[in-house]
Amino acid sequence: MNMYVSNLSFHTTDEGLKELFEPFGAVDSAKIIMDRTTGRSRGFGFVEMASTDEANAAMKGLDNKDVEGRLMSVSVAKEKSSRPDNRW
Repeated sequence: MNMYVSNLSFHTTDEGLKELFEPFGAVDSAKIIMDRTTGRSRGFGFVEMASTDEANAAMKGLDNKDVEGRLMSVSVAKEKSSRPDNRW
């Protein structure tokens, strides 16, 4: 199950995000989304766990949890929609 994690500290790393979810089960991937221009974190990311039960436990346990002074939000990630090509 793929989860969307938002309201993260700008100092949170991929590894730090993974470590937050590992107590709930095996984490397949954890990725912080970075701004292409500045290279800084955009304050959100995605975590993927193979087990739906473990992912649900992680969402329940981590949603609205204070991490580095911010209340993290965790929900099921929506499928990426195709975006129109806006290049000229």
